Amino acid sequence: MSFLIGCHLSAAKGFTPMAHDAISIGANVFQFFTRNPRGGKAKDIDPDDVKTFLELAEKHQFGPLLAHAPYTLNPCSNNPSTRRFAHEVMTDDLLRMEHVPGNLYNFHPGSHVGQGVDAGIDMIADMLNDILSPKQTTTVLLETMAGKGSEVGATFTELRRIMDKIALPEKIGVCLDSCHISDAGYDVINDLDGVLAEFDRDIGLQHLKAIHLNDSLNPTGARKDRHAKIGKGEIGVEALTRIINHPALKHLPFYLETPNELDGYGEEIALLKTLRQP
Repeated sequence: MSFLIGCHLSAAKGFTPMAHDAISIGANVFQFFTRNPRGGKAKDIDPDDVKTFLELAEKHQFGPLLAHAPYTLNPCSNNPSTRRFAHEVMTDDLLRMEHVPGNLYNFHPGSHVGQGVDAGIDMIADMLNDILSPKQTTTVLLETMAGKGSEVGATFTELRRIMDKIALPEKIGVCLDSCHISDAGYDVINDLDGVLAEFDRDIGLQHLKAIHLNDSLNPTGARKDRHAKIGKGEIGVEALTRIINHPALKHLPFYLETPNELDGYGEEIALLKTLRQP
């Protein structure tokens, strides 16, 4: 089974440069922001760049691209203009993703800002139902969150409640972030089997499509969301090794979001490959 491992890369120069960066550090998947992580206009799509990238991806047997929505996308904000921005950005992003069909698009479900979890879940689901199309080839992923502030999605049951309201459930999945779920209180260090059993019971492992593989600067349950380099945080190498080798997870693509430059990602990818079991 191929080990699909990569990291977060800068999309400023286009798909092909990202592919070359990934190849240079031994990655066969990568994640990128669809636009500035704080919002703003997206880079124009260059058809020649896309064509070259698709050829490279096939040649090097890349796994799925994971596009990440900007952090400012909040479909359950108490500000109507912020909700409109979220709707406009995701609509545009999903249209743009069809240039590289069959990939993944990840977003933070949002923060209800005092309106309550129930209202937040309704607003997130309403936006998705308005945007998702039967013809799209991109799977939209709800990311597991750390639970800071009024974030929606810090529990598996909250994500399930969103998914239950989606009219096109086949277009939706989940991205599990190891730092986030640890910070949210799920004990991936001592009870990974139990955490995954709970995920399967509440959401269903068949809906898990990607892993953000990050260590955490905080202990389990801190609800702070501060990523650490592999083996430099509270989760540690042993627990992260169990994650990449777990029978329920090892077939999935893993994307590093650790605080690194390109060479640092290369070192982590090389380390993780030595820890990967056949």
